[in-house]
Amino acid sequence: MISQKLGDHFSFDFLEVITTKNLCVNPFDLESNSLIFTSVNGVKSFSENGFEIQKNKIYCVGKTTEKSLTEKGFQVFRTEKNAQDLSDFLAENAAGEKFLHFAGNISLNTFQTKFSPDDIDYEKVILYTTHLLYPEFSGKYDAIVFFSPSGVRSFAKFNSLDGVQLFSIGETTEKELKKFTENTIYTSKANHLDDLLDLIKSMQPKA
Repeated sequence: MISQKLGDHFSFDFLEVITTKNLCVNPFDLESNSLIFTSVNGVKSFSENGFEIQKNKIYCVGKTTEKSLTEKGFQVFRTEKNAQDLSDFLAENAAGEKFLHFAGNISLNTFQTKFSPDDIDYEKVILYTTHLLYPEFSGKYDAIVFFSPSGVRSFAKFNSLDGVQLFSIGETTEKELKKFTENTIYTSKANHLDDLLDLIKSMQPKA
């Protein structure tokens, strides 16, 4: 997909900066809770652990997460581009609902911060763990692309962000990058890969 989108004159490599591991969790009755998914890994572990959705309302973050849910036959009620936008929507429109958020061990506490326990019943269920690999990198590239805040933290511990173009998949990742650099960061406004690739292509000099 990347080569098709950017063209043959682009070369790229992937650097593994994090690794994830699904946890074994005994499935339980979801009752009438509404469900929140903020990552593909959460969807994958939810399915592999054998949880069964009945008539539960599903909310998610990102088109990639939505696609993962629909491919498994789950109908998504609402998708927002990031956790902050979803928490804002739920705070304004979902009073009285009870939420189960299926997530990883280092997921941001966006919903806990936004929700008042007196207004919205919210619980996070940890289904996978994320481990930062902290690689030391010596390659020379014109640009570096980041897909998550944890990826930023892992890379930036031992590597410089100076002298290259910086791209991020969304505003949450951009916010993390700003902790490590004052350089300009180019961010996908739609928060998905296709839009990010369009952004990267648009920033390159015309032949």
